[in-house]
Amino acid sequence: MKFDLAVNLERIDDKVSMVDVKNHTLEMVQIADKHGFNIVWAAEHHALEMTIAPNPFQILTWWAAHTDNVRLGTAVAAAAYWHPIKLAGEAAFTDLITGGRLEFGIGSGAYQREFDRMRPGLKQSDAWEYMQESLPVVRNLWSGDYEHNGKFWSFPRATSIPKPVQKEGPPIWVAARSPITFDYAIKNKCNVMSWPLTRPFSEAELYKQRLEDALSSSDRSFRPIFGMMRHAAVYEKASEANTYISAVQRILGQFENLFKNLDDVENGFPKAINLEDLRNRDEYNADMLEENLLFGTPDQVITKLKQYENLGVNNFIYYASMGLGHKEQIKSLNLFCKEVMPEFKK
Repeated sequence: MKFDLAVNLERIDDKVSMVDVKNHTLEMVQIADKHGFNIVWAAEHHALEMTIAPNPFQILTWWAAHTDNVRLGTAVAAAAYWHPIKLAGEAAFTDLITGGRLEFGIGSGAYQREFDRMRPGLKQSDAWEYMQESLPVVRNLWSGDYEHNGKFWSFPRATSIPKPVQKEGPPIWVAARSPITFDYAIKNKCNVMSWPLTRPFSEAELYKQRLEDALSSSDRSFRPIFGMMRHAAVYEKASEANTYISAVQRILGQFENLFKNLDDVENGFPKAINLEDLRNRDEYNADMLEENLLFGTPDQVITKLKQYENLGVNNFIYYASMGLGHKEQIKSLNLFCKEVMPEFKK
């Protein structure tokens, strides 16, 4: 099993300077590069301090200039926000200037609040249609001249300038949880990344079953790389757990604000829903979080990861961003690199 890192530029409040956030994020990426992580992933979000990522391709270009080997992925470019010609060109240019290190992740987008501002009138629940139209268009543009007449975009003959440097184009990833998206990924020969949020391991098992179901109805000429993302934190002693759990509970309160589209956001900072309300839900209970997420001492984390390896996960995505202090994030990632990863290189 290989390991990837998902990390955001994030601020939970304005007490931390943007420069410190920038420097910290780059340090995390460089640690991943030094210790043999496979891919580092950058998100796309808009007008939110908790994920400062207006253009994932710019972020990847920045990281590329300060790393040597790690591959660079978008997780994910939100299809509805991009004209396919621009998306194809941005991705291909990133592939060119990074020496062919791009992994192209595309998805629907997460929060209705963003759609209300970036694509007014579009429901988040309908955005998958944009992704499913966009991806084949991008591939055709990478290949050469192409004219498109679709539901959401139409344009006369055009092509991507430049073209990707990877011979077959960058590997393509689709963010998938629903059966229809797994089916689409297999049909279009895309790798798959899934995120069970805070739900138990059974949710990961469900996604694996949906992948197998999609494969069973295909010609089986293609088997994707299967990636699984989890919030992750490694600490030396079990008694340290509360620091990490409290941090993730706080940011999950902000996520709930966005998922419920409460629009209680000031200067880019979502107000967290009261933690007392969250604790009434099993998935936000401290004990459940510690069990479900990749939290624990090195030995505990190794045991959890072996479950994912046995499930058939090819790439485990260590999701570092959860409102934790910078020093704690660095400490956790270094522990993971030095105490956990060697167990999977034997």
